[in-house]
Amino acid sequence: MYKTHNCGELRAEHDGKKVILSGWVNQWRDHGGLVFIDLRDRWGLSQIVFNPEHEATCHETATRLRNEYVIKIEGIVHHRPEGLANPNMPTGAIEVIAHAIEIINPAKTPPFYINKEDTVDEALRLKYRYLDLRRQRMQRNMLLRHNVILYMRNFLAKEGFIEVETPILFKSTPEGARDYLVPSRVHPGKFYALPQSPQQLKQLLMIAGYERYFQIARCFRDEDQRGDRQPEFTQLDLEMSFVDQDDILTLTERLMTGIVEDVSDKKILHKPFPRFNYPEVMERFGIDKPDIRFGLELKTLNDLVADCGFKVFSNTINNGGMVRGINAKRCGTYSRKKIDELTKFVRQFGAKGLAWLIVGDGDKPHRSSFIKFLKPEIVDNIVKHLEGEPGDLLLIVADTAEIANNALAKLRDEFGKRLGLVDDDVVAFCWVIDFPLVMWNEDEKRWDPSHHLFTAPMDEDITFLDTDPSKAHGKQHDLVCNGYELAGGSIRIHQRDIQEKIFDLIGLDIEEAKDQFGHMLEAFEYGTPPHGGIASGIDRLVMILAGEPNISEVIAFPKSQSAADLMAGVPTPVMEHQLNDLHIRLQT
Repeated sequence: MYKTHNCGELRAEHDGKKVILSGWVNQWRDHGGLVFIDLRDRWGLSQIVFNPEHEATCHETATRLRNEYVIKIEGIVHHRPEGLANPNMPTGAIEVIAHAIEIINPAKTPPFYINKEDTVDEALRLKYRYLDLRRQRMQRNMLLRHNVILYMRNFLAKEGFIEVETPILFKSTPEGARDYLVPSRVHPGKFYALPQSPQQLKQLLMIAGYERYFQIARCFRDEDQRGDRQPEFTQLDLEMSFVDQDDILTLTERLMTGIVEDVSDKKILHKPFPRFNYPEVMERFGIDKPDIRFGLELKTLNDLVADCGFKVFSNTINNGGMVRGINAKRCGTYSRKKIDELTKFVRQFGAKGLAWLIVGDGDKPHRSSFIKFLKPEIVDNIVKHLEGEPGDLLLIVADTAEIANNALAKLRDEFGKRLGLVDDDVVAFCWVIDFPLVMWNEDEKRWDPSHHLFTAPMDEDITFLDTDPSKAHGKQHDLVCNGYELAGGSIRIHQRDIQEKIFDLIGLDIEEAKDQFGHMLEAFEYGTPPHGGIASGIDRLVMILAGEPNISEVIAFPKSQSAADLMAGVPTPVMEHQLNDLHIRLQT
């Protein structure tokens, strides 16, 4: 037997009990004869004492221990001596006096500390991920992830959902990102694709009559990496029949509320979750995934400065652009150097420049990069519209709507942090709905789905598909949390004629549509119920609840920013005979 107890469960009531513990040496200390170690396993730490006067052989072995040795000890639980209890340790009231020890496996000195949260180079952490995962923070994250997924499964089972696994090897179809392709040995020249999502399959399950499906789904997308993105990721995928949008939003809201309140130590800022339509969220925040833990909302100045005489503003408006601004409260003390740094910041996002105005008072006049070009009443109107008060810094971007919104949205987030407006102990969910069904792709001269090919248009907007697609809205819904898109879904198309009309609208001719989606079109003719669903990013959710800056911190074995596995050295070349089996020849 290796264990009678785990290292994190011993308490004062175990005093006098004989125990067997096994684990890793977390810390080793020699106090002039007595040897102390903190023994670690997944459940916590226990202090072990080796006394040469009690067990000389055992003590001698203990002197040879080092951090990360795997050992087994037998001993008796005792209260710690008076005044030596450790209140910062759950097992801090006791210690185990060892009378037997076995070194199960020694360990080399690790490339970084396991028992400290020192900053370690990410590449080194990923190379030795099995050591990184021993650290308490990482184990807390993995446990949190487990508890989140367990809650999801239990909640949905009680709601009448069943878990169904869908294929990993499926068909390559256009879904917005590049597919990972898998060549077939038995079908030369043909390929499977790893699923970007189980979208088509979950709809087919609704056609099959299952009505309430869910899956903890593995998904794969060959796209550029960033902090909240990985080439393979996990989502909670669910689909429901005979529902409207409100049914899906209400169920998801109850699920997310339960997860936060039962599994994490975060607080929810707004209940029920606010719902913004797409035009509103873009007007107020400049982005469709806003962090609503703080204000600093964007304001449009077009009506105030259209004929102001300042060409930067007026020319932008005449060319169909936007003049928008935010109020950085109490930042009027910023030096020109700091303001120049803000200008460089917005240029990262395409903005040509940044106009600024420091609000004065009766004794101090306004100071600005553009005030000399405007009449005093126009300046006063700008200050009033941006709710400026003495000492505020007003920041304005004049550019295309897309660039102005994006640059100011990023600037808003930056000031949210600078001004201490972001409370990391809370989560702020919101819904974004009423998205445009399609967006015009100027490069390709065609319409692109704003969500995906299977999103249903609003019933009242179906006629716009033939007359003016820009006016059509989709039955789409995104769940946003703390500035991250956490989940997305829609009510789906369930009639073949509407689906074919969407294919035609985005430039997919009928033969292509049949080739890529013929199985879906045919299935629609066999009694398809109205249905819809949502997919929630588990990695992002756990990242937010854990307070981590990157989803790699909540994934056991993530890829690097170059989509490589540094531990196993993946991707790797393969043997020539393997390529021959797959009828593949590499270009040199």
